[in-house]
Amino acid sequence: MYNIRIYAQYHSSCLDFSYYSVHSMASMIAPLFLVIVSALLLFLHRRSRCRRLRLPPGTLGLPFLGETLQLISAYKTDNPEPFIDQRVNRYGPIFTTHVFGEPTVFSADPETNRFILLNEGKLFECSYPGSISNLLGKHSLLLMKGSLHKRMHSLTMSFANSSIIKDHLLVHIDRLIRLNLDSWSDRVFLMEEAKKITFELTVKQLMSFDPGEWTETLRKEYVLVIEGFFTLPLPLFSTTYRRAIKARTKVAEALTLIVRQRRKESVTGEKKNDMLGALLASGDHFSDEEIVDFMLALLVAGYETTSTIMTLAVKFLTETPLALAQLKEEHDQIRAKKSYPEAPLEWTDYKSMIFTQCVVNETLRVANIIGGIFRRAMTDINIKGYTIPKGWKVFASFRAVHLNPDHYKDARTFNPWRWQSNSEATSPANVYTPFGGGPRLCPGYELARVVLSVFLHRIVTRYSWFPAEEDKLVFFPTTRTQKRYPIIVKRREESRPNKSP
Repeated sequence: MYNIRIYAQYHSSCLDFSYYSVHSMASMIAPLFLVIVSALLLFLHRRSRCRRLRLPPGTLGLPFLGETLQLISAYKTDNPEPFIDQRVNRYGPIFTTHVFGEPTVFSADPETNRFILLNEGKLFECSYPGSISNLLGKHSLLLMKGSLHKRMHSLTMSFANSSIIKDHLLVHIDRLIRLNLDSWSDRVFLMEEAKKITFELTVKQLMSFDPGEWTETLRKEYVLVIEGFFTLPLPLFSTTYRRAIKARTKVAEALTLIVRQRRKESVTGEKKNDMLGALLASGDHFSDEEIVDFMLALLVAGYETTSTIMTLAVKFLTETPLALAQLKEEHDQIRAKKSYPEAPLEWTDYKSMIFTQCVVNETLRVANIIGGIFRRAMTDINIKGYTIPKGWKVFASFRAVHLNPDHYKDARTFNPWRWQSNSEATSPANVYTPFGGGPRLCPGYELARVVLSVFLHRIVTRYSWFPAEEDKLVFFPTTRTQKRYPIIVKRREESRPNKSP
C-alpha cells in the first residue's frame, strides 16, 4: 500500500510537471505564432495593394528575405555596382526590389535622385537600417528632422565653411598631417594612417583635443562601432553588432565625461572655439545625451569617409603614373616658392592647386564613398509614370549615376583630365553628387576637399612610394581596400638647397 501511495504521488507530480511544461510551451509558441501570422498577413496585404498600383518594374524576391542575399553576394565581385547594373539592364533606371526587410525602390536616374534630395521633409523622410540608427543614436544629425535638423545642419556648416578653414583650420590640418607623416618609414598601411589623421582632425575640430593616448583609444572603439553598421541589429544573433553596441557605450561614456567637464568650465567663464563650445552656448539647452549623439555621428562622418577618399586618391594616382607626375609638378612648384622646406601651407597655396582639384573631383566620382542615400516615402508618390507607395523605402544611387557611360565617357576609368574640359566641369548638379544634395548636403564637403588637397601636397612632396602588395577594392558594406593598402615609402631627396627661414 505504501509503495502504491508513493507511485501515485510520483505519477501525480509527473502529470503536474507535464501539465506545466505543456502550458509553458504553449504560452511561448502562441505569441510566436501570432507574430508569424501577422507578418504573413502584412506581407500578403502589401502584395495585394502593390498589384493595384503601377509600381516600378522589378521583383520583391522571397518572403521576408527579398533580394538581400543577392545584393550582398553581388558586391563581393570586382564590379562596383553589380546589383544595380543587372537590374537596370533588365528593368530600367528605376526598379522595385526588397532588401534589408523592406520593399525598396532603387533609382539610378539623376533626375529622380534630385527629386528625392530636394523633397526631403516634404515627400520623403530620412530612413536608415536599424543597425545604423541604433549605433549613431536618435539625436545624430543623420536622423534629425524638421527645424531642428535645419538649425543643427547650419551650425555644423558654420564650423566647416571656407572662411573658418582659411582663418583657423588650415594651419591645424597642415600641422597634424605633417606630424603623422613624420612617423612614416618603410612599410605603412595607408588606410590606417589616413584614419588616424582624419580622426585626430575631427576630434580637434569638435573638442580642441590634440593627438594622444586618449584619442587613439577612442579611435579603436570607433572602428568596432562602424563595423556594426551593416549587420543584423540583433545582439543575440550577431557577434559583430553585439561588439559594436559595447564599443558605442564606451565611446558615449568617454564623450559624456568631456561634455560634463566642459559644462563646469563654461560656468566659470572658460570657453573654447569648437563645436562642443557652440553646442553648450547655443541656448537650446541640449542634454548630455543629445550632445554626445550629435558629436558621435560627426566623428563617424569625418573619420570614415575622408580617410577612405585619401587612400583611394593615392591608389588611383599610383595606377595612373601620368596623373601622379603632373600632380607632383604642381606641388613642387608650390614648395619651391617657400622660404624653407617645412613652411606651412597658406590659403593662396590651396587655391592655386588647379590640377589637384581635378584629382579630387575624379576620386570622389570613381570612389563613391557615399554610394547613395535611403529615404522613406511619406505619402504615395507619382514619378516618371510610376507610384512609390507610402511607407516604402527608396534608395537614390549616386554611384550608379557617376559610373554611367551616358554621363561620363569611359565612366569606370580614373581620368582627372576630364575635369579640365567644359563637359564634366559644368555637368548638371543632379549628375555629380558626391556629397549628396538638398537640405542634407554634407556640411563638411569643403573641409573634406581641403584635407585631401593638403594630404596630397604633403605626401607627394615628401615621399615616393609603391604598393607593397596587390590590393583590391571591395564595395560592401562600404567602399574600401581589402588589405588597407600597404605601401613602401621612401623620402624624396631635396632637389634644391634649403633656404634659411
